Amino acid sequence: MADRPFNALFLCTGNSARSIIAEAILNKLGAGRFKAFSAGSQPKGQINPNTIILLDGLGYDTSGLRSKSWSEFAQPGAPSLDFVFTVCDNAAGESCPLWPGQPMTAHWGVPDPAEATGSPAEAALAFKDAYQMLHQRIAVFTSLPIRSLDQLSLQAKLKAIGRMQGATSKAVEPT
Repeated sequence: MADRPFNALFLCTGNSARSIIAEAILNKLGAGRFKAFSAGSQPKGQINPNTIILLDGLGYDTSGLRSKSWSEFAQPGAPSLDFVFTVCDNAAGESCPLWPGQPMTAHWGVPDPAEATGSPAEAALAFKDAYQMLHQRIAVFTSLPIRSLDQLSLQAKLKAIGRMQGATSKAVEPT
């Protein structure tokens, strides 16, 4: 892998919550070593307001975040991707575009906080839970000695991260 920052793309169907949260986390935790992006197979076109409330409250810069299609990353001139992570089970089951450069992929499914029902406090808790699960996975990911691992070892570690506590059922299925 190149001696530039690693590019990682987080995918979800709507690109309004989990993938946006993951993009923000990796850009903060991996600053200088990673550049994160997010996209959706069927983007909602706007970020879930609870996502912005959560990230703003935690001190993240949300000014550059937007809901966008994964097709942007399969176009000529798109960033060369090193990693592509699906964070929802629907996106994991869809036929993804062919990514230039054949990045490493893994499924890191977490429950969708946007589907939370109940009071605003219960919705906020669902977003906080999704944030904590993604933060834990991304913290482990950024601590990996990526440049010194062979491809098979790295792929095994990426899949193991996806099976961490709170993973959706598809993430823990053997592959």
